Amino acid sequence: MQDITEIRDKVVLAGLNSPVLKREERASDDTLEELSALVETAGGETVGLILQNRASPDPKTFIGDGKCAEVKLYCENTGATMVIFDNDLSPSQLRVLTELLGVQVLDRCGLILDIFAQRARTREGRLQVELAQYQYLLPRLTGMWTHLERQAGTSGSGPIGSKGPGETQLETDRRHIHRKIDKLRADLEDVRRVRNTQRRQRQKNEIPVVALVGYTNAGKSTLLNQLTGAGIPANNRLFDTLDTTSRLLSVSDTLDVVLSDTVGFIRKLPHQLVEAFKATLEELEYADLLLHVVDVSRPDWQEQAQVVESLILELGAGELPRIDVFNKSDLLPPGEIMPHGEDICAISARTGQGVDKLLEKIARRLDRGVRRVTLHLPYEQGGLLDMLYKEAKVEAVDYGATIDVTAVCSPRTLGRVTAFIDG
Repeated sequence: MQDITEIRDKVVLAGLNSPVLKREERASDDTLEELSALVETAGGETVGLILQNRASPDPKTFIGDGKCAEVKLYCENTGATMVIFDNDLSPSQLRVLTELLGVQVLDRCGLILDIFAQRARTREGRLQVELAQYQYLLPRLTGMWTHLERQAGTSGSGPIGSKGPGETQLETDRRHIHRKIDKLRADLEDVRRVRNTQRRQRQKNEIPVVALVGYTNAGKSTLLNQLTGAGIPANNRLFDTLDTTSRLLSVSDTLDVVLSDTVGFIRKLPHQLVEAFKATLEELEYADLLLHVVDVSRPDWQEQAQVVESLILELGAGELPRIDVFNKSDLLPPGEIMPHGEDICAISARTGQGVDKLLEKIARRLDRGVRRVTLHLPYEQGGLLDMLYKEAKVEAVDYGATIDVTAVCSPRTLGRVTAFIDG
């Protein structure tokens, strides 16, 4: 049988390192390597990397005419069908570069949006991605169309019946996109309302929420699987998880928590996505505990951790209790010194190494005085049993001389039944 291999886009990566750019906006060997991994995630193949060092960006071509000619020659020699820049480009720069290079040109933001569009599975995820895409598209409308002549002028020179408001195609498209954005925001508000209802129910049941956060591909989904047996696909690629997944986790015999896996963070994350994904990431603000998962096997793990720190602050979750989980510690060379402390835990989500210590730390941070007790209720106090079913976790009931109940109770519930606790 003939072996049929899917033909992928061949991509040349380009980036600019300039002292006038902010540090997080500059391209480097590390960011180009990450961009190459993003290209692979999107289904492309990187055939070349070009890093330009320049005093300042060229207003027209970003990297300068000479470097543009070099990139074009590289594309012709490698058969590349696309050039992706590690930096954000202005709409006019995208247009000029596409014309000069003769191939499709994207920037990092456009690539990440494309990956998100491929990966989103739930209705909420698709809504968020579509909103981000329209917000990205809006300032880039100019030059995307060749039909920008006036549709219905008022000069009187057009044919009879053509007089009208005189809108350009561009203005019509922009108004249409604004309507789409308003509709998507309204739909996402509906999603938020559903989430708020679910959150209130969890609070009513006094179930703490633990949110997994971290850089993309740090191992959050693998950890969720290790802790809960969720069976969520966890692949070694960027942005493998886009939709929030929540599972119930029994941390100890007296503590259950809701464990939520969130979308991974990344440097140079498009601000449209930060905004669009707040319906998902606002879970962080209401979490009782954050688990910041760090891929400690990476040489740049500290830089990645700082990216996550900044985004946590931007999302208003900087004051939440947190445990730093240094994952993939089994990949470190023997004798490597790991960070340590009360709220630091080294694990391997893949092998399960250190997970028991992590559970102990979670239990300590979330200890709310919940206790398992045996109660002897007189029959005339039978109404308390109904209260226990509503407010506690009733494990066993035995009817004898008294109603003997084994239950896991919060301090508030314990205060109402103290007189009947065994011992």
